[in-house]
Amino acid sequence: MSNLLPKTPLITAEDLQAALSGTKPPVLVDCRFRLDDSSAGEAAWRQSRLPGARYAHLERDFSGPVLPGSSGRHPAPEMAAVITSLRHLGVGPEDPVVFYDDAGGPFAARGWWLACHAGHPAAQVLDGGLDAWTAAGGDLETGPAATAWPEAPAWPQRAPLLEAAKVADVLAAIDAGTTLLDARTPERFAGEVEPIDPVAGHIPGASCMPHGGNLTNGGLWRDDQDLALRWEGIDADATICYCGSGVTAAHNVLAAVQAGRGRPRLYVGSWSEWIRDPERPVATGPA
Repeated sequence: MSNLLPKTPLITAEDLQAALSGTKPPVLVDCRFRLDDSSAGEAAWRQSRLPGARYAHLERDFSGPVLPGSSGRHPAPEMAAVITSLRHLGVGPEDPVVFYDDAGGPFAARGWWLACHAGHPAAQVLDGGLDAWTAAGGDLETGPAATAWPEAPAWPQRAPLLEAAKVADVLAAIDAGTTLLDARTPERFAGEVEPIDPVAGHIPGASCMPHGGNLTNGGLWRDDQDLALRWEGIDADATICYCGSGVTAAHNVLAAVQAGRGRPRLYVGSWSEWIRDPERPVATGPA
């Protein structure tokens, strides 16, 4: 695993405004998405967006093929597919890129994680997303949006900056007592409710770390000290993060990196993949 990962994966709206006026402005990638309406995010982007922002769709651009009966809802795409998607968005191998959404950052974090997993050394997430941008006086672009951009040059082969975990890694973690962190709400973790997947509960041995705890009531990310406190006593480098389908768990990975606590692995298949095999154990009850 490479050591090129930026120390600050978050960028404030004010710093982004300055960067866009600089000599090498970042590529902006709008990641807005809704699980209950997969077309809503792209429709919102077409209506208004950060100036020049391109759009990446969670299921079309940032997920691999769903394999009925085996994969999760948003499986990891192959590394080559990630790079192809980013090149289609105009992201070159050295170009700074900033991902944003309007939901507290989980969809942007998924884009950030994939870019880092593909070895990109200059990926960030806009702290506070679209709301923070407008609150800081940032302009929005309206009217017809471009749907194609000059393709970026080929990327050199690079080692991942962040690693993925597979089912076998999770099974080994259960046996070894390695930390597993579930980013879903406490109610879903406990199996009290399950609004999306057909089986309720969590992976045995996991602890609940809801991704919403990374944010303030105003929707900004907590400061680095507060984020670090969430990871107190946890060896982040030995931790596997998961959620429902590998989206909100990326938020927890970003939090650990931002706080300087290490680089957890992301189990992209997450709960929706785990439950595809009825032989895999399921636990219920609070953490």
